[in-house]
Amino acid sequence: MDRIDAMKVFVAALDEGSLAGAGRKLGKSPAAVSRAIAFLETHVGTELLHRTTRSIRLSEAGERYAVACRRILTDLEEADMAAAGERSAPRGRLTVTAAVAVGESLLRPILDEFMNAHPTVSVRLHLLDRPANLIDEGIDVALRIAHLADSTLVALPVGEVRRVLTASPRYLARHPRIVQPADIAEHQVVAMTHFGIDSWSFPQQAGPAGSAMPRTVQFAPRFIVNSLRAAVASAVEGRGVLRSFSYHVADEVADGRLRIILAGDEIAPLPVHLVSPHGRLSVPKVRAFVDFALPRLRAGFAQWSEACAPRNKPASKAAAKPRRD
Repeated sequence: MDRIDAMKVFVAALDEGSLAGAGRKLGKSPAAVSRAIAFLETHVGTELLHRTTRSIRLSEAGERYAVACRRILTDLEEADMAAAGERSAPRGRLTVTAAVAVGESLLRPILDEFMNAHPTVSVRLHLLDRPANLIDEGIDVALRIAHLADSTLVALPVGEVRRVLTASPRYLARHPRIVQPADIAEHQVVAMTHFGIDSWSFPQQAGPAGSAMPRTVQFAPRFIVNSLRAAVASAVEGRGVLRSFSYHVADEVADGRLRIILAGDEIAPLPVHLVSPHGRLSVPKVRAFVDFALPRLRAGFAQWSEACAPRNKPASKAAAKPRRD
């Protein structure tokens, strides 16, 4: 049996979550899939997969071997594409990842358009609220909202997002004005696990003799939830003050259901990039997607930014009106 073909079966089984799924994807019988896995396990001399009737799970050796297989198959694909050059049209499966909220609201419609434009490309979209390892998990492109530390990735700037505080007009009308971060401690809070469930930090404030004093506000939240939609809905219903990314609440701010507060005390915005492993942009399907998605993503983030932009309001009203989340 060809070892490269067996590696493709092994990786397909991991991607599909089952040996049967790998068979369907590759057009192979269950027996052929099982033989390919057995061949690899015999070759390396150890078990790669723990198999049950319903699932598969990587062994410790399998985890290391899967990383190597993905790299080998990626290198082979890139070599084939480089040899084909400009004559090669985008084709095959494109694997993309993003955070859940931005993936559902912005990236998924763009992928729909891209697949319409490129019928020979299929897409696997991983929506994760964690940073995926692009190489180990076989991902072609990621939409990242963070300061990037991995210099091995190719990063293309998309925009930036703010971390904002919002509350509903009804809540603000019934509670004391919020004019500084310390006031949050006396208010009801809707807390999300990714943004702090018992404290929020704010930019440093100048102290005596020019010293910088960090500001962390402690609070006892009225409601803690790990769902973005639930948190935003609760804030709209007047349950309290919410901290989130600006794009999470762009629609609610635009139509007046939420107001941004303490815009002058926000933490510095986070950059947004499309990132890809080094060398992947030479693959036609990846290059085509990046060229297609980049202007649309930039337009989307710019629109969200405009929806949450500070408005020129009198000072007395500005303090009472929360800005975009």
